[in-house]
Amino acid sequence: MPLQPSDLIEVRRSLGRGRGVFARKMIPAGTIIERVPMLVFPDSEIQNDDGVTALYHYCFEWGPGTVALALGCGSIYNHSYSPNARYDDIAQRTKTFSAIKDIQPGEEITINYNGDPDDRSPMEFDVL
Repeated sequence: MPLQPSDLIEVRRSLGRGRGVFARKMIPAGTIIERVPMLVFPDSEIQNDDGVTALYHYCFEWGPGTVALALGCGSIYNHSYSPNARYDDIAQRTKTFSAIKDIQPGEEITINYNGDPDDRSPMEFDVL
């Protein structure tokens, strides 16, 4: 399946979060925002003697002893307990990000890092 960049989104500054993914135009609920390939590698690559590396903050847990970096904008979406999008594994080493609510132009697109949009399990960081 071909993977094409999405004209629906752009990356820009997100207040209090660094960078984030934002809608360039109206995205109706149910729309696939983007399909992204995943780069899978040993979790030892995101740790050093001082703790974790900067790459740690952009990886998904993948499997025993592995993590994955989502290409495209996949590793830049910010977390929310009230997300307007979700991610799903759709093929080997491929995720989709899709709207679960209508997303307005200029609105930040967020996902729940726990995988399930309704999962309120605590994060390892302070949640805005």
